[in-house]
Amino acid sequence: MIMDFEHITYETDGRIATVTLNRPERLNAICGGMPREIREAVELANDDHDIHVIVLTGAGRAFCAGYDLVESAERPTSSPSGPAVDSHGRPWDPLVDFEMMHRNTQDFMALWRSYKPTIAKVRGYAVAGGSDIALSCDLVVMSEDARIGYPPARVWGCPTTAMWVYRLGAERAKRMLFTGDLITGKEAAEIGLVLEAVPAEELDDRVQALAERMQGVPRNQLMMHKLMINQAIENMGLQQTQMFATLFDGAARHSPEGVWFKKRSEEVGFKQAVQERDSGDPIAPEASRTPYKF
Repeated sequence: MIMDFEHITYETDGRIATVTLNRPERLNAICGGMPREIREAVELANDDHDIHVIVLTGAGRAFCAGYDLVESAERPTSSPSGPAVDSHGRPWDPLVDFEMMHRNTQDFMALWRSYKPTIAKVRGYAVAGGSDIALSCDLVVMSEDARIGYPPARVWGCPTTAMWVYRLGAERAKRMLFTGDLITGKEAAEIGLVLEAVPAEELDDRVQALAERMQGVPRNQLMMHKLMINQAIENMGLQQTQMFATLFDGAARHSPEGVWFKKRSEEVGFKQAVQERDSGDPIAPEASRTPYKF
């Protein structure tokens, strides 16, 4: 069975459902409606008693390049400095921002909450919001040359699913988010961020073999084991951590440095602003000199 959504595709073959992010011309960047469609596809698979395993992948040469931010980042605002404003120039309401981003986070986390195992198959890039999607899956298999990371941790973002700390532990999560570095699939597997990395030409076969191995297990066994392991993570405060992370994501986009990055995107274009952000040079040196007074 094949079903088309607007931004993804959904296909079943025996006991395996495959969800494909389907914006290859934009490296499957996240647009409005895509998070909801991911959740709907997961729910569709969960309601199908014939399905035992869900595979999530991306069309074309990337898994997901994060949120599609070029238009909103480059759109002029009425107050590029001074009081915080949203991308439309309106006064920023942190709770409106939270409601929007938390909805996306919960849509991504449908992969985590799914009663059936979810496997992310990653080639190319799983960066920024794309890493949020991949790390919401139970298992992640990457090609060795694929890249994963959260560059907006340098300025203008905080990973709302907060899965880095639960997969890596505190120190390695800090190493990734203090730098915003991208690492290869091989490096990600070595530090335990993902299950394994294989040569690019072997990725499809490896994920297929893993899904086929699991599909023979009764659904109730898969569900029991998933619920048991997930509750251990949730008892560590996952929901509260995601609440803080989502609030901080909005704050990061409206801090003095975040406002500087937005203004820089308007001036030189989002691509150039990102290159400057990731260059290693001090970010927003003028904004960062503003002292805090208590």
